[in-house]
Formats: sequence, structure tokens, C-alpha cells
Amino acid sequence: MKNKSEDLQEYIALCKKGDRRAQNWVFQIFFGKMTSVCRRYISDNDEAQDVVQTGFIKVFKNIEKYHGDGSFEGWIRRIMSNTAIDYIRQNKKIFVSLDATEYDWLAEQENEEAKWNITLQNETERVMEEIQNLSPAYRLVFNMYVIEDYTHNEIAEILGISVGTSKSNLSKAKKNLLKNLVKLKEY
Repeated sequence: MKNKSEDLQEYIALCKKGDRRAQNWVFQIFFGKMTSVCRRYISDNDEAQDVVQTGFIKVFKNIEKYHGDGSFEGWIRRIMSNTAIDYIRQNKKIFVSLDATEYDWLAEQENEEAKWNITLQNETERVMEEIQNLSPAYRLVFNMYVIEDYTHNEIAEILGISVGTSKSNLSKAKKNLLKNLVKLKEY
């Protein structure tokens, strides 16, 4: 009896041969998770759905490049997050370009980080909802850094912003999330 991993490997091999049924199977298996990935970046559901569709086109167009060196889901997730980032850039979603020296976010970083970790552990679901309420620039940097594990240098390079702006936007995103979560708790 085959396990899910063996089934997945067979479907990946069939997708590499252009088998439409195998592509549909992969699409159905990963659609929900990848929609969640794109929704973290794009708050409009219709736009996020378009990005998911575009992402899957890229997945099947480039599936030959997947050699099994990591999880297939992780490989798809990276394509989806990059597709969402590209969409935001192409549609000129506003990026806040700030001089990080104007903000005293470094001094507050350590205390804020401790509060943030406690909040994140206790309020994961509410945090995910509140992420959607962040400005596009803050949400993008937050997702890339916290969820997708990009470094500030990588974020700066990908988005064409400074490292300081990336750090500042992350800090402000965390502050806004904490503030909104505290308000929700008070009700």
C-alpha cells in the first residue's frame, strides 16, 4: 500500500510530463493552503485568487526545476509568495519609504519583541486576521520576514527599498498588530 508521499511523487512525475489530471490533483491538494499564503499578502479575495491561479501556472511551467531537494509544498509556497510580491510590485501598491534614522524603533525593539512573542503564541488566529488590516507595505514586509523567513537584506533587494525601511516597516507592523490586538481584548 502506497503512502501519500509516494502518491505525491507519482503525481509530480506525471505533472513533469504535462499530465492534466495530475496537475488538477496537485492543484486541488494545495489550492487551499496556497490561497492562505496569497491572502497574507493581498487582502482582496478576488485579487488573491488571481495570484493563486498565476502561481499555479508558474508551478506547472517550472515543475522540471523541482528535484525533490525540499518539500514540494515548500517549493510551491515560495512560488506563491514570490508571485504575490510580484503582483504587489506590478500593481504599484504603495510602499512606505522611510528613513529609519527618523524612528527610535531600535530602542524599543527588545521590549517589543518579548511582547510580540507572547502575543503571537497566544493569539495566532487573531493575529492572522489582524495582519489583513495592516497597510500593504507593512503587511508585505511582515509576511516576508515573519512568515516566509526572508532576511531584511533579501526583503530590501526584492522590494527595492532600504534595509532600514524594511526594519522600520516590520517594527511598525508589529506595533500596529499589538495595538489592535490589545483593543480587541478590551472588548
